[in-house]
Amino acid sequence: MKLPRLTDTTLRDGSHAVSHRFTPEQVRTIVHELNKAGMPVIEVSHGAGLHGSTIQQGFSTFPEFELIAEAINTVKQAKIASLFVPGIGTSVELRKAAEMGLDVIRIAVHCTEADISQQHFELSKQLGLEAVGFLMMAHTQPPTVLAKQAKLMESYGADCVYVVDSAGSMLPSDARERVQALKETLTIEVGFHAHNNLGLAIGNTIAAMEAGADQIDGTLRGLGAGAGNAPTEVLVAVLNKMGLNTGLHLSILMEVAEDVVASLLTYPIVIDRDNLASGYAGVYNSFLLHVRHAAEKFGVSASEIVEELGKRQAIAGQEDWILDVAVELAGRK
Repeated sequence: MKLPRLTDTTLRDGSHAVSHRFTPEQVRTIVHELNKAGMPVIEVSHGAGLHGSTIQQGFSTFPEFELIAEAINTVKQAKIASLFVPGIGTSVELRKAAEMGLDVIRIAVHCTEADISQQHFELSKQLGLEAVGFLMMAHTQPPTVLAKQAKLMESYGADCVYVVDSAGSMLPSDARERVQALKETLTIEVGFHAHNNLGLAIGNTIAAMEAGADQIDGTLRGLGAGAGNAPTEVLVAVLNKMGLNTGLHLSILMEVAEDVVASLLTYPIVIDRDNLASGYAGVYNSFLLHVRHAAEKFGVSASEIVEELGKRQAIAGQEDWILDVAVELAGRK
């Protein structure tokens, strides 16, 4: 088994868990420590990607380009990445990020909508960026469908395409089969991004690696949407135990996870009732904060809202359904 490239997305996916309140000082500290530990890629942006600071997605306390600039100015050898969701971000933000010195753009779409990413991949390559595709909510489609969608991204210029378990809903067999399908179809690299709603983020990542994943993700302390991601420090420890020498300084990662990131948590990253319900129902993890607010406002159960969203097969961009469902459930009482 080969060693995949690791991307730490604490400062992007972790943004969901802190309500998008990262400060420039926090970004500087975390990037400095990750860089010192030898992290190859560090992702920084609003949790919903470039231009994600909106009433629907949640407003950032500090402008995202201020945070990205802080990361670029702090880093030494690591690459700085950002997420880009077509329809949320535009070519304006993409060009600005490239001009600032961004290295990697990760273009994320629902896993059946690769065709909407073409112009953004083509622009990214024109701007000299490494372009990575993200097939979100990948548990909702069989491997053959994902492979076809990934092939489209490859044809647009993607350097890598990720299988993304946005709901933390996959089992190891699901991760393995989907990554394997992409590996058999593509000539470019394949990645895997895990969430931990069923307690399988590390296990699913290892299964993806067994299928040949070239890139994997983690976050310090598991900081991320829903029940969080594969904890970077745990993932590195596991890889080292497997005999895959990561070359990363585990002690530094453990220290920044414990001494810096843990103190940022407004609530613990655990598999509680709501997170488990989300993973079990296959509901997009970034919905959960909005679900909890709606549940409190309308006096209904967050788990009930999640269950109904799962039945409706809600995907990213349908956050307005959360209020609709909460009102409907409240009306049944």
